[in-house]
Amino acid sequence: MTGNAPALETRGLRADLGRTEVLHGIDLRLLKGRWTSIVGPNGAGKSTLLRVLAGLLPHSGEVLLHGRNLGELAGRERALQLSWLGQGEGAADDLTVYDVAMLGRVPHQAWLAPPSAADRAATEQALRATQAWEWRERPLGQLSGGERQRVLLARALAVQAGVLLMDEPLANLDPPHQADWLALVRDLVRGGKTVISVLHEISPALRADEMVILDGGRLVHSGRCADAATHRALEHVFDGRIRVRSLEGQWLALPCMEQR
Repeated sequence: MTGNAPALETRGLRADLGRTEVLHGIDLRLLKGRWTSIVGPNGAGKSTLLRVLAGLLPHSGEVLLHGRNLGELAGRERALQLSWLGQGEGAADDLTVYDVAMLGRVPHQAWLAPPSAADRAATEQALRATQAWEWRERPLGQLSGGERQRVLLARALAVQAGVLLMDEPLANLDPPHQADWLALVRDLVRGGKTVISVLHEISPALRADEMVILDGGRLVHSGRCADAATHRALEHVFDGRIRVRSLEGQWLALPCMEQR
């Protein structure tokens, strides 16, 4: 049982891009063993927040990973605990699918050491989980955008970190593979992992356990996806242009056709 313990926590978090402050004093608790979706209008600061949580952007204020200051963790230790799938990320096109996924095992390996049996097993497991095992010998450059996305997801899974941060993981995935991703995330959470994802697609985001809503670099709401307060905050932040409704037991964000 994880209770209400946070996997990641921010206190007074601020971050700049260039000379512009993008995040404005965010206090946030992201619960361990839960899936949290981060949503908001374009320019809300979603990807910036995720990159700060991953330790990829400078910031002021505190970011705590399991109660420890993220900036005080050695790079290897952080890489073992936090797995990252960025938006529009790539890898060398001449690398095989298998080699790309194996890169996720680098934090586990000694310098210049060959892959161990555990590394090979984790890589195969990750590629099978994303249905990419059959192309393991193909160069990355021969894959479609959706196929590449599944390989990069496999690389993130191969780390076997306790916390996975994913920025737009559904990009380039067709609806069946989006459904596969949702099922995979549910399996990860049932296995005790913590998943934090930035999503533009609001209906899939409502399938998460928790939701963080940003607007203009500020925290508007944080709460359970099933809560009425979360639905009201969602509708408000999108200027009443969506309505959250239940259909066959699932919450959906539907376009509002009423005159504004």
